[in-house]
Amino acid sequence: MIPEAEWKWFGNAGHFVCGNWCRFHLCTLVGNRLVSTVGQYYPDSQVREILAKSRNVELSGKGDARDADYMKKIGYEEIGYHRMFETMVFDTTGEVCTDIECACGLPKIIPTDIDFDAYNTAGDAAAGHMAMCKKWANQ
Repeated sequence: MIPEAEWKWFGNAGHFVCGNWCRFHLCTLVGNRLVSTVGQYYPDSQVREILAKSRNVELSGKGDARDADYMKKIGYEEIGYHRMFETMVFDTTGEVCTDIECACGLPKIIPTDIDFDAYNTAGDAAAGHMAMCKKWANQ
């Protein structure tokens, strides 16, 4: 068992190609496993414009007003089929990010998830993240 005091928390998303556009992310190293939860996907402005147009949604305003109109009319995007949030667990390689531009210290993952869960609310995602951390702490 790996005690919670030995878990290491990170401020970055630990997976998902669009993770940098997710407003919700939890990332925890539990032993040699990385538990990553992402959600509330808010694509960049160009993608939002394409999505709105493809859905025949007319956006109004500029800047923050346009962003608010997008959220009112469309909201966050799904990150997968019928899910707004997801948790994935990965084995790590033992190496960490030391890139000069980043140096976040995130462990490098073996990009095949070993566990997964999906949610549709932030509360469920936060609880699911903790449950997954506890599960893998006991493996």
